[in-house]
Amino acid sequence: MKGGPHLAMPVGSLDGYIQAITRLPVLDAEEEQRLARDLRDRQDLEAARKLVMHNLRFVVHIARGYSGYGLGLGDLIQEGNIGLMKAVKRFDPEMGVRLISFAVHWIRAEIHEFILRNWRIVKVATTKAQRKLFFNLRSAKQRLGWFNSEEVNAVADDLGVTPAQVLEMESRLAGQDVSFDPAPASDEDGPSLSPAETLIDESGDPAERLEADDWAAHHETRLHSGLEALDPRSRDIVARRWLTEQKATLHELAAEYGISAERVRQLESNAMRKLRASLAA
Repeated sequence: MKGGPHLAMPVGSLDGYIQAITRLPVLDAEEEQRLARDLRDRQDLEAARKLVMHNLRFVVHIARGYSGYGLGLGDLIQEGNIGLMKAVKRFDPEMGVRLISFAVHWIRAEIHEFILRNWRIVKVATTKAQRKLFFNLRSAKQRLGWFNSEEVNAVADDLGVTPAQVLEMESRLAGQDVSFDPAPASDEDGPSLSPAETLIDESGDPAERLEADDWAAHHETRLHSGLEALDPRSRDIVARRWLTEQKATLHELAAEYGISAERVRQLESNAMRKLRASLAA
């Protein structure tokens, strides 16, 4: 987004960056609509900055889902942030959906593109032995083609690796990249499904899952803060009455603290009222 918000990715600590953006509150629907209209109608770049900044936590959540590709989380987040900015630029507040529901497609598209550009390079050689084989076998195979048994053993002895490792790397080098996304339709070719077309997502709207997970994490943080604000006895009563698998009875706690069961109930009731107030703040 030309002239758009500046997103400073972490120079030192990725954890510090994630902690910083999770402290930014999630925009409510009314504020999000107002900012989106300011951006659309007046090209208000401050509104664009706020829309981006207050949704960065969702990019982190999505990027973590791609951690199995061997690529750095910071790189995945940075690519996802680009997708988020593109989504903010194109978001129409009159569509009747939240920004993150619209942005999920753009965030995932940028991350997918990054993975497709980098995944094969990373996965072909991941260990020291494989990297050694990779660079030596590339030149050898250009001369010899497929190895026979004697050539496999000779290469293994020369490089100090096992014949099995040579065969594995030879197979990797012979492999071809396959597009994850659907290929353009062709009248000449028969029906063919890409990996993306064979996957079934039965878990519902990803945007709704993201918002639900973030809301749950938000409440958990507020719950911990509320518990810390209680006095030790009240905190212990609430924890043992509500937060453990084997819940203590009023009479058990009364005997332990040397007070009546009614007094334990009063302390529990007061503590729960304070916690509800903390969660609703």
